[in-house]
Amino acid sequence: MKFPWVRLARALALVWAGFWMFFFIVESWSWHTPLNAALPWVGAGLLFIVLALVPWRWELPGGLLLVVVGFAAGVAYAIWSAARLPVHGRMLTTLAISVPPIVAGVLFLMRRHGGEHLGAGPIRG
Repeated sequence: MKFPWVRLARALALVWAGFWMFFFIVESWSWHTPLNAALPWVGAGLLFIVLALVPWRWELPGGLLLVVVGFAAGVAYAIWSAARLPVHGRMLTTLAISVPPIVAGVLFLMRRHGGEHLGAGPIRG
């Protein structure tokens, strides 16, 4: 039995997007953030969910998008995170926001270019 890498990629992307969507909503709610200030963060969470779903239909562009967004989110957070936060906290958050989509994207790209040995059968269409 071959390991279903594409399922792992899908699960990883969805867990990543779902976690950040949940985090953005709960953090806004717990801080009593006004709606007009919370909406951009909820919009970012929705964007993450859409990005996690794109590779289910289009593996190549979706995998590329996940890799690019992972790097971009990591760089953006590293640049704009509050300087008063401890360095280890900023590093962990940077990794949490960037590594899962990069890994999921690479798994989608490997399956797209590598064929059936990454699981879930041949690509059709």
